[in-house]
Amino acid sequence: MFHADTPPGQNEQSKQNEKSELAKPRDAFFDNAKYLAILLVAIGHSWEPLKGGDRALQGLYMVVYSFHMPAFIVISGYFSRSFDMSPARLKRLLTGVALPYILFEIAYSLFSRYANDDPHQRITLLDPLYLTWFLCALFIWRLTTPIWKLVRHPLPLALGIAMLASCTPDMTDDFDLQRLAQFLPYFVLGLVLRPEHFRWVRRRAVRVLSVPVFVSALAVGYWAVPRMNAGWFYHHDSAQEFGAPWWTGPVMMLLMFGCSLLLTAGFCSWVPGRRTWFTALGAGTLYGYLLHGFLIKGAGYAGLYDHAWLHRPYGVALVTALAATAVTLLCTPPVRRVFRSVIEPDMEWAFKRNAAEPARDRRQLERPAVREKVNA
Repeated sequence: MFHADTPPGQNEQSKQNEKSELAKPRDAFFDNAKYLAILLVAIGHSWEPLKGGDRALQGLYMVVYSFHMPAFIVISGYFSRSFDMSPARLKRLLTGVALPYILFEIAYSLFSRYANDDPHQRITLLDPLYLTWFLCALFIWRLTTPIWKLVRHPLPLALGIAMLASCTPDMTDDFDLQRLAQFLPYFVLGLVLRPEHFRWVRRRAVRVLSVPVFVSALAVGYWAVPRMNAGWFYHHDSAQEFGAPWWTGPVMMLLMFGCSLLLTAGFCSWVPGRRTWFTALGAGTLYGYLLHGFLIKGAGYAGLYDHAWLHRPYGVALVTALAATAVTLLCTPPVRRVFRSVIEPDMEWAFKRNAAEPARDRRQLERPAVREKVNA
């Protein structure tokens, strides 16, 4: 997978850039934001079986779903800005995104087949199951990063692609391309953002303004429950599949993108910029994301959501607290140590060593001998 004809200077530069990035101290704000976003993802998933007859919970569910994944994707795009197709970064993409996708796609398929007693559940890498779609999308988004860094107006172009996808019912379901295309603008937005943009949304004025914005969003969410299909927030289907005219797709795409940006900005404005008790958990959000689905799905397969008292306010509060606690524990270092081999595997054995590296190592070994001769 490594090319022997890579120019030594270019390879050395990419390695130096990689080392400098690793040497940078982690930004507490982004670790806090990632943890809080994954917390909302897990809580939202835990509400899905409970929201049926509760209009207030359905409205709250819509508000959370309008920005929790967009926020997570924007941050993922922001940290993908340095992706440049260098061998080191391609290797990290394969081991840190592609391989976990394969393993967890198989794992969730087997879990559904046996825990849910569903012998018809297929094992296929073409149709992402449940939450594995994000890894599939992230892999493709990152591969396209050089294109977005090359074009002059990347965000309008990404929005155009998303709008076209939202009115194209014949788009293939392979790799969940519909959702990949409709969430694409959030990733591209992260690519074009700079540190000063995040500093701007964390100002006190933005924090104050975010309060009426969220209050309004809750009111609109409550109003929209009987009038709007919550499936729009999944970005999984086209307008025609909702029984709406084709032009509704692009219009809804733009409206939801604007609403998601407002709520994401409000969310970021309240994220602490200092180190907190949960800052260290931000480094393990992928673990929480991939593993909490087994708990949510397992509870559903076991019929735990069938208890009537869980659908009352105190039951919803309990489920919310349990989901928050579970995903928090799944982000902790002990859990990460147990599952590191499947989520962040070390696979140096699978890659060819760059031809320039042995030559560089020989030069480094020869330098002491040369110095000794000179000194002699």
